[in-house]
Amino acid sequence: MSDLANLQCVPCQGGVPPLKGAELNTWFEGLGNGWEVVEEHHLKKRFKFPDFETALVFVNRVGEIAEEVGHHPDISFGWGFAEVQIYTHKINGLHEADFVFAAKVDRLFLS
Repeated sequence: MSDLANLQCVPCQGGVPPLKGAELNTWFEGLGNGWEVVEEHHLKKRFKFPDFETALVFVNRVGEIAEEVGHHPDISFGWGFAEVQIYTHKINGLHEADFVFAAKVDRLFLS
């Protein structure tokens, strides 16, 4: 995870196919525990927190990182949890930048 989190998140400009199969798995192996690849289309992870306020702080910090790098996940949250889903809208699937962003989210959670 730490190696991926240190990479620059370069958003996909489109015009490339989404990652599939072995190439997708190679990127996935670099992520921390808890992430799922859903139908080779998006990444998903549920984070647990002791209360609503802590989840909200996390969600806001993820939003700040998303704005900084120009990569915008789908986030849902409530009392004691936040769920992050990541994929590249321009290619309707997964790109290397999705895995880099996911690693950055993990680093944020662990800090």
